[in-house]
Amino acid sequence: MTRKHSLVLAATLLVSTWSHALTITPYSAETFATLQTAGAPVALHFHADWCPTCRAQAKSLDALKADPSLQLTVLSVDYDKETTLKKQLNVRSQSTFIVFRGVAEKARQIGETAPEAIRKTLGAAL
Repeated sequence: MTRKHSLVLAATLLVSTWSHALTITPYSAETFATLQTAGAPVALHFHADWCPTCRAQAKSLDALKADPSLQLTVLSVDYDKETTLKKQLNVRSQSTFIVFRGVAEKARQIGETAPEAIRKTLGAAL
């Protein structure tokens, strides 16, 4: 992905986050940095395709997309590939959510699949 493409994607995510409900997109370091720099609410969802808990969480996130109170971006982080980020953020398990408002971590949740519990965790950034 080129830098220009990353910036366009990040700008699009910022606009969609501010005008719509929950946005879910694949993780990129550039997008994450742009959202944090802007002070935007953003969550990282560390997931693995082989993880049944992660698949249940993805279904709950899809159900929450239409919730107008959740105006934030969820970046889906590949648990198996993003080893440096996992170490940096001390993530020891797939199915982990880390919620930020700008650069400040506001909440962390591991293994929860219930939509209401996920909504509450994501809402910590708002």
